[in-house]
Amino acid sequence: METITIDQQNILVGIRPIEPGDESTLYDSEVTSLGRAVTKVRRQSGAARVVARTLLGQLGFPLLPILKTRSGVPIWPPGVVGSLAHHDTVAAAAIAGTKRIAALGIDIEPNEPLPENLIELIATPNEQRMYDLHLLKRRDLFVLKEAVYKAYFPLHNQSIEFQDVEIDIPARLGHVSKANCTFSLELLISNNVIGLAYSWPTR
Repeated sequence: METITIDQQNILVGIRPIEPGDESTLYDSEVTSLGRAVTKVRRQSGAARVVARTLLGQLGFPLLPILKTRSGVPIWPPGVVGSLAHHDTVAAAAIAGTKRIAALGIDIEPNEPLPENLIELIATPNEQRMYDLHLLKRRDLFVLKEAVYKAYFPLHNQSIEFQDVEIDIPARLGHVSKANCTFSLELLISNNVIGLAYSWPTR
């Protein structure tokens, strides 16, 4: 497993290939929490939880199940905020302490071009003016907006669409117009494109 530390924010990120048998790493309570999920989904979920448990271990937590709410939000130990993600072959997780981070979202996609017919669905008219076609064809905006959604939903219990989120890549900010709130962003690019969105606690 590869671990990345976003030092200034004390965020731990882990990524790991999804392997046959990862579904067997799930606790019985996690299997129940997943309901009637097919083997592929259980395998992906198991891999993401292996990553999350490893990161939690680095913070001193024992091995424990990571269940989810009815709306699909992972349930973390007290004092921790986190997020899970995967694509077909790689799983990821991000965690941080709630004293430093109030909300955290992660998404991961393969570093491949985005189908052109999705550009107008994902990018706002302003983003289509701001960014050239080369960037719009990448998955950067997609993963950052997915990460913003995962950070936003547990705070507001409200769904948002791609068009509700505006991404300023140079400023590393994501703004949700519906709630007039802003998240800080990190973008990590290698064989995968990883987006992180987070906010600080209100003082």
